[in-house]
Amino acid sequence: MSTQNVSRLARSMAFYSAYHRHPHNRLTHYFGVPVIVFAVMLGLSYVTLPLGGANISLALLLMAVLAAYYVYLDPMIGGTLTAIAIPVLMLADHLTTQPPVLAATVGIVAFVGGWAVQLLGHKFEGNRPALTANLLQIFVAPLFLVAEAYFALGLRKDVEAEVERLVADGVGGPGALGLKMQQG
Repeated sequence: MSTQNVSRLARSMAFYSAYHRHPHNRLTHYFGVPVIVFAVMLGLSYVTLPLGGANISLALLLMAVLAAYYVYLDPMIGGTLTAIAIPVLMLADHLTTQPPVLAATVGIVAFVGGWAVQLLGHKFEGNRPALTANLLQIFVAPLFLVAEAYFALGLRKDVEAEVERLVADGVGGPGALGLKMQQG
C-alpha cells in the first residue's frame, strides 16, 4: 500500500475518530451504525433503476460506489467491509418482498433504534456526532468500525498510529472534542 493511500485513509478516519474517543461511544457505534446502514439500504432497495435490461436498486448502486472507494482507500479493510455489506444488502433486498407494513416497521425501528444507540454513545462522549460537522462522515462510520476491528486484532497498526497522530495534532478541530470554537 502506498503512503499516499495510508494518509488518505488515515485522514478520513482521523476526523471521525476525533469525535469518538470514549470506549462506550465506540461500543454503541458497533450496534448503531450497522443497524442504520441496514435501514438505509432497506429504504434504497425500494428505488430501482433500469440498467442493462434489469432493475438495479439504488442500494446496490450506492454500495458498489462505496465499496470501490473503500477498497481504493485500503484493499484489506475495504474488502472486509464489502464482504460484510453484501449479506446486509441481501437481507434488505429480501425484506422488500415481504408485506410493506412489516418492511416499513423493521426499517423505522432499525433507523430510530440505531440513532438512539448512537446518540447515547455521544452522551458518554460529551460531544455531537461527527456528521454534524461534515455530513460525509456518515460514509466513514462503517469503514472506521471495520478498521477498529483490525486494530484490535493487531492488524494495520500503521494506519492506527497515523490516525492517532492526526487526532493528537487536532485534525478534527476544536469542535471534535466538544470544545467551543474560537471566534475571531
